[in-house]
Amino acid sequence: MTDMILHLGLLGDEEIELDVAALALSALDHEGGDIAPQLSVLTAIGVRLAELGHDADDGPMQAALLAQVFHHEFGFTGDRDSYDAPINADMIRVIDRRRGLPVSLSILYVAAARRIGWSADALNTPGHVIVSVGPETARVLIDPFNGGGPVMPEQLMALLSQAQGPGAWPAEAHVEAMSNRMTLVRLLLNQASRAEQAGDTARAQTLYERMTIIAPSHGQGWWDLARLQLIGQQVEAARASLSAMLEVTREPERRGQIADALERLAGR
Repeated sequence: MTDMILHLGLLGDEEIELDVAALALSALDHEGGDIAPQLSVLTAIGVRLAELGHDADDGPMQAALLAQVFHHEFGFTGDRDSYDAPINADMIRVIDRRRGLPVSLSILYVAAARRIGWSADALNTPGHVIVSVGPETARVLIDPFNGGGPVMPEQLMALLSQAQGPGAWPAEAHVEAMSNRMTLVRLLLNQASRAEQAGDTARAQTLYERMTIIAPSHGQGWWDLARLQLIGQQVEAARASLSAMLEVTREPERRGQIADALERLAGR
């Protein structure tokens, strides 16, 4: 585990640079861990946005410029042909290929917008992360996976229906801005769930371990790590993970579940 990843867990949320942090996580899976070529692409994007956006003071203008730079000039778009491929959540490969998942592309859009002083957030939309950009009085929703195009209310409803079933109605939580840390958690969770679906529990466990390092107060990460540790017969490690979860969990019902699990482990 690199010092950079350990450092991420200690940073205040507002101190995290989303795209750089995602690259640091990606570098753990690449020999040598060199992210200089990808950082140079991010720099070029930032320079171009700054050139075009010096007087863009509302959401629609900023959204249009993000789409122009990322999609039309640099060629970033969603990977529809191999959507579930792990490379679409691997930020080094995302930048190299100019292809990715909604969450990975949203990280790039949000970080670039913020770097030139714009307000932008990745939203907690289920199944398909989208981005909010612009000042409070003139914010718009955009979809980096679809070339940065605007997301109209009917499109948001369609996204929710696809993820939650017909008739789903947007709750406030579905359009809340995710913290930087939780955006990175969602990126890692995407990778971990796909690894587990493919039967690679060792890879999934590694990803959950990273999750607990960058977001130690995220209890679900500890729970899933313990679950996989138990699959691998790592009883002491699972006990330690559940104990760590207990330290950061405040909900009485959830604390009871953790205590029950620890009690069962004590009898093994």
